[in-house]
Amino acid sequence: MSDTQTGTQPAGGPAHGAQPLANELPVKVRSRDVNVYYGDAHAIKHVDLDIHQHEVTALIGPSGCGKSTYLRCINRMNDVIDGCRVEGTIEMDGEDIYDPKLDVVQLRARVGMVFQKPNPFPKSVFDNIAYGPRIHGIGNTKSEMDEIVETSLRRAGLWEEVKDRLSEPGTGLSGGQQQRLCIARAIAVNPEVILMDEPCSALDPIATAKIEELIDELRQNFTIVIVTHSMQQAARVSQRTAFFHLGILVETGETEAIFTNPQDQRTQDYITGRFG
Repeated sequence: MSDTQTGTQPAGGPAHGAQPLANELPVKVRSRDVNVYYGDAHAIKHVDLDIHQHEVTALIGPSGCGKSTYLRCINRMNDVIDGCRVEGTIEMDGEDIYDPKLDVVQLRARVGMVFQKPNPFPKSVFDNIAYGPRIHGIGNTKSEMDEIVETSLRRAGLWEEVKDRLSEPGTGLSGGQQQRLCIARAIAVNPEVILMDEPCSALDPIATAKIEELIDELRQNFTIVIVTHSMQQAARVSQRTAFFHLGILVETGETEAIFTNPQDQRTQDYITGRFG
C-alpha cells in the first residue's frame, strides 16, 4: 500500500519532501492537520490527506464521521455555515485555498460540486448549463455558448437524450438525467476538481450505473472526490479510498489495498460490516 495513514499518525503527516512512487500521479489537493469545529463540536480531527490528480478518491465511513464535512472544506462551502471554523492547511497546486487574499468565487469555479439530490435550476436545460459560464464571463457569443452547452452535455453523457429538449425545463428530466445535468453544469466552467457528495444515493440502479461509468470517464480530465455510503461503489469507481471514523481519517491508500488488506482494525471492522 502506497501511502497508508492511520489515526495514530502524528499531526503534520508525511514529510512534504517525500518522493512519490514511480506510478503515482501528482498531488492536486494536499491537506495537513485539518480540524473543523461546529461551535464547540470537533467534527474533523487532524486530517492529513493527499488527493491525486486525475484519480477518483472515495471517502467512506459511517454516517456523521466527517466525510461530507471534509469534502466541503475543499471548496470552502463550510464558510457559509454559522459557527463553523476550519483550521490547518489545504493547498491546491501548492496554493493555500484559505489564504484571506484568495477569491472564493474563483476557487468554486475551479472546484465544482455535485450534491446528493439532483438540484437543477428552475430553468431550461440550456440555461442550466449556460448559467456558470455566463457568471464567469465564458462564452461571450451565442455560438461559443452553444458549443460549451453541447460539449458539457456530451461529456456528461446526456447530449443524445436532451439535444431536442434544450428549451424545456431541466426539472422535467428523470432523476438520473437531472443528476447528469448537474454534472454537466458543474463541468461547464471547466473546473479542475469535482466534488460529489453521494451523487447516486437518490437514484435507481440503472441511473447509478450510468453515473459510475461517467465518473470513470471524467477522471481523464478532472480530479474527483466522491463521498459514498456504498463500499461497493467506492470499490468500483475509485483508485484511492480514505476511511473516516468519528472525525478521524483512520486510513487511506489505494482502493484495492484498503479493501483487501487494511492496516487498521477499525477499517477491517467497517468493511466487513461489524459496524457502520
